[in-house]
Amino acid sequence: MPRRRVVGGPKVVHRTARVGLRLTARQRQRCFGLLRAGGDVWACVLELNGWRHRRQDRPVVSYQELCRLLAESGPGTFGELDSAGARSVLRRYADAWFSAAARRKAGHSEVRYPRRRRALLPVRWYHGTFRLDGRRLRLPNAAGHPPLYVRLDRLVPYPPDTIRSVTLLFDGGRLWVDVTAELPITVYPPGQQPDPARVAGVDLGVIHPYAVAADQGDALLVSGRAIRAEHRLHLADTKARRRATARRAPGKGQRGSRRWRKTRRRARLIEGRHQRRIRQAGQEAAKAVINWAVQQKVGTLTVGDPRGVLDRPAGRRHNLRLRQWQIGRAITVLKDKAELAGIVVHLVDERGTSSTCPRCRQKVVKPRGRTMTCKQCMFVGHRDVAAASTIATRTPGGATSTPPTMGGVLTHRRAGRHLPGAGPSRRDPRRRPPPVTSGSLGRLRPAPPPTVRSRSSPHHQDEEPQHHHPTGAR
Repeated sequence: MPRRRVVGGPKVVHRTARVGLRLTARQRQRCFGLLRAGGDVWACVLELNGWRHRRQDRPVVSYQELCRLLAESGPGTFGELDSAGARSVLRRYADAWFSAAARRKAGHSEVRYPRRRRALLPVRWYHGTFRLDGRRLRLPNAAGHPPLYVRLDRLVPYPPDTIRSVTLLFDGGRLWVDVTAELPITVYPPGQQPDPARVAGVDLGVIHPYAVAADQGDALLVSGRAIRAEHRLHLADTKARRRATARRAPGKGQRGSRRWRKTRRRARLIEGRHQRRIRQAGQEAAKAVINWAVQQKVGTLTVGDPRGVLDRPAGRRHNLRLRQWQIGRAITVLKDKAELAGIVVHLVDERGTSSTCPRCRQKVVKPRGRTMTCKQCMFVGHRDVAAASTIATRTPGGATSTPPTMGGVLTHRRAGRHLPGAGPSRRDPRRRPPPVTSGSLGRLRPAPPPTVRSRSSPHHQDEEPQHHHPTGAR
């Protein structure tokens, strides 16, 4: 439930950061106990409405009615989970039920009401029920149980007075805390704020997640080759891991065994790490776009929406590329960061922009490479930047755009510098080094430890010492 706003107060937005936990065995056990208690609350609501449905009674779905039933159950019903955490589960159920009802009313008959049980359910505490001091977080518990203190693995990136809620959850084989803060929209000094009249077009892609072209000819290219390489290497590593563990992998009928649990946990940890890397790279790419737009004083971003291509079957390989592209997440991240910076975002149809000349507006053959050439006006330029320049002209209300080669500056940025192999050497440390050819010393390796000689064979002084050459040297 949103807070009551002050009339005429500054505009705010809500942002969430996910922070890991450093826990002892006892703290980890108590955290899982809270998550299981949240799942018990969810299961109780499902069971209650199941009884009422069989008796043909009206279901209890409103948040107020559910809270009254929770108060009647008394303290200690759900272990260490306090009433504030239990009410967050009830709010989640009420929101899911009314959302399904609205979609069914709109004609989506395939949508179902919440009915699946969950073993672990995220639990949320709002402002005033928890305490955060640096990296130490105090979570409340039910009456008669001591409070739970946990340690965060990093500092929260928000000021302490802006934090409004914390959520305990289990994802990717790890325990996390989602910290939500209420941040004011950026206020700029006079004369430095973005100009809403200045428009820039944004073209979304795989090789370049964002290609931006401003109305004065300046452009930005954000490279996503490191992200694409991370997807490919992760897929190759997953296949190699499955081949290596095929013999000792659990077979049919072994579900739930210790070996099955260890295999599943290892797979979840690796997949979670891969997803975190990709999400962070996407955040870096969107941040580069917004920083560039602020520097250029661009107040309006017109983004081409390519989600229409997701409905077209294009083969197994291309469908995998589209799934890894994550178009919706790229648009959402860009809109969130633009809203915080005070920049307006418009979504328009991008159909035909990659095959339209930004200078003469004539159709051109879509090039195989990254360079677009128009035979009518002899325009030559980067095809993604040219598409972004054409997208800028589709801004609601009309906008003009200068072709990207007319005296503008093209800025290059790279997303995913934290990914393995994204350094200057472009070598992934997960890959084995290439075979050393004759005449090359290869990678520098430490010298092997000296061999222990026998006491019966003393080392003579006139004997030549042995030189240890690096592996591969001749």
